[in-house]
Amino acid sequence: MSNSTPDLASQLLELHVKHELAALKGAKLRKFLEREVTELLKLADSVTLNRLSSVDRVMGVIQRIVMGMELDAGVPELAAEMATAVLNSPVQQRTTLGEIISRDQATGFVEEALELRQQRERMISEIMAHPVYQELVSNLVYAGLVNYLYEDNLITKSVPGVGSMMKFGKKMANRAVPGLDESFERRIKTWLSDSLPGLISRSEQFLNKALSDDELRDSVMAAWVSVEHRTIADLREGLGDVELQEFVVLGYDFWLHFRETEYFEGCARAVVEHLFELYGDRPINHLLQDIGVTREVILAEVDALALPIMDVLREEGYLEALVRRRLGSFYTSAAARKLLASEA
Repeated sequence: MSNSTPDLASQLLELHVKHELAALKGAKLRKFLEREVTELLKLADSVTLNRLSSVDRVMGVIQRIVMGMELDAGVPELAAEMATAVLNSPVQQRTTLGEIISRDQATGFVEEALELRQQRERMISEIMAHPVYQELVSNLVYAGLVNYLYEDNLITKSVPGVGSMMKFGKKMANRAVPGLDESFERRIKTWLSDSLPGLISRSEQFLNKALSDDELRDSVMAAWVSVEHRTIADLREGLGDVELQEFVVLGYDFWLHFRETEYFEGCARAVVEHLFELYGDRPINHLLQDIGVTREVILAEVDALALPIMDVLREEGYLEALVRRRLGSFYTSAAARKLLASEA
């Protein structure tokens, strides 16, 4: 082999590196990426989703990245700081709720919610059946009944002194017969306990009738009109930075637990399986078109992200080092040296 062969290989390597670096900047790089995007989209007209991937492969990614990846302890702290920065930014002071959600959009949400009549009636029924609500009703009825007997009934209001006499008589009776007041209270509450199912049933019927679609619509929209012109900063008044950070931490803890549940995995699998049912045997372009990814959209992101990033990588010397690593092994290979020696 000629002694000039290594020098020739080195010279060719240098020329090749310069050629590649020249092609990886400016208009040449833009033209190259534009051409490759066009070619890839042509390929996407024939290659199906099932050829590129599968349900199990996608679920594997979800399980490794979303469900199984260990997250650093600094993540919730960073998220809390970001949330605080957002809520304390000047935009909160000058943006009203109506600028984020229009009245038409709010009306649309209300109309859709009103369609959930069965869920609304079930929620009312469950609230009525809750022990806390039943105790509340019992105490309110008892307090109202006692107050009526001794203070607010027609006789005590229309006849002067009767109310005071009834209270005096109550005290005297308790002195004469200790425990009479407790017995009276116990009997009333026993009566309330027996009457409570009927009271609850009538309350439920009243609410289902009173909370009609028109009533709910008018009430919700009246509330909306009262807040749509208020700024986001006004609406979040009372929520301090500390409380916000606590909510973020709680939400993060919930996510860590939720992502490991069978329910989350089942929901993710249902979405992935349905995606492959719809698009598995169809060309990739059908999926791209349905989600709005066009050649123009891709090239816009190439201009906005890819080209500036490539400029930085070139300025930092990474691109040249990459090209040298990629090409150097070829020009120092035995096959290349043998070819160069035979041509020498």
